[in-house]
Amino acid sequence: METLVDLISGMSHSTIQGFVGVTGIVVFLGIIVLTAVHRIKEQMDQDEH
Repeated sequence: METLVDLISGMSHSTIQGFVGVTGIVVFLGIIVLTAVHRIKEQMDQDEH
């Protein structure tokens, strides 16, 4: 969590390329978390049947 806070705080002091890079990292991390939650939910639904 601290790493994410460091990235976001550093983003405000960075260039446009840094801003875009950090935004990409945050979006990618969000996609990974959402995919994991979706797969866990699907697995739980299958286990009920």
